[in-house]
Amino acid sequence: MTTPLAVVLINLNRAIQGWAHYFRHAIAKRVFNKLDHIVWWRLVRLLRVRHRWNWRDFRRRLITPSGRWLPIAADGIELRKISAIPVTRYRYRGDKISSPWAFETA
Repeated sequence: MTTPLAVVLINLNRAIQGWAHYFRHAIAKRVFNKLDHIVWWRLVRLLRVRHRWNWRDFRRRLITPSGRWLPIAADGIELRKISAIPVTRYRYRGDKISSPWAFETA
């Protein structure tokens, strides 16, 4: 028995969002974009194998008449984009951290 797509999306969103929130303080925007790409293609492959769709069938189901891609979704749950999470750098702390080279003059 296969796992419903909604359950797969819930579990995938939880895992990836947790990972992304942990690493959002690093320089990770490109990695987030690549991860979005990899996850999307793996879900495409899962759906094509599961439903025995060829590429034309898949495109027919996930492209609007204007040619835009719809997000992969099931039962109101859609795949979240990791690259939508803002990457924040650490705030500048200035002189609040003492320099290891500063010598005390007494």
